[in-house]
Amino acid sequence: MAAETRKVARVVLLDPADRILLLHGFEPDEPSTRWWFTPGGGLEGEESREEAALRELAEETGIRDVALGPLLWTRNCSFPFDGRRWEQDEWYYLARTERAVTVTDRSGFTELERRSVAGLRWWTSAELLATRETVYPTRLAGLLRTLLDEGAPRDPLVLAPEIA
Repeated sequence: MAAETRKVARVVLLDPADRILLLHGFEPDEPSTRWWFTPGGGLEGEESREEAALRELAEETGIRDVALGPLLWTRNCSFPFDGRRWEQDEWYYLARTERAVTVTDRSGFTELERRSVAGLRWWTSAELLATRETVYPTRLAGLLRTLLDEGAPRDPLVLAPEIA
């Protein structure tokens, strides 16, 4: 039986230096399995994707002083995490902040986030292009470079599905 697809809103948060904020995640039962990902998460109740994006950003980073920009990208992904398979329909929104936090405000974390998020980091486009670490979505380095060079797409890009 197919798993239900979870609706997710993610934030491509840029600081004044055009660095992107990524969270450092790990498998709770295998802390050596690590990756980087954009802030965001599943919709709750009847909230919109935009409302979920802002709520998740505040919960995961403490950053609340942002205006959500346009929808940049969408993708479907499927991956194992914490003993189950996750099926997600993700929408990525642009946002900017004047405040480049250096410490994760963990007060809004869920129990699962407390067990699986190690911290955060601001990345330049060049650092993302050069890294050998795992980053999701896997094309994020190129997508960010295009975003910085050309601006937001007129219509959201539909990214290729990712299945892990």
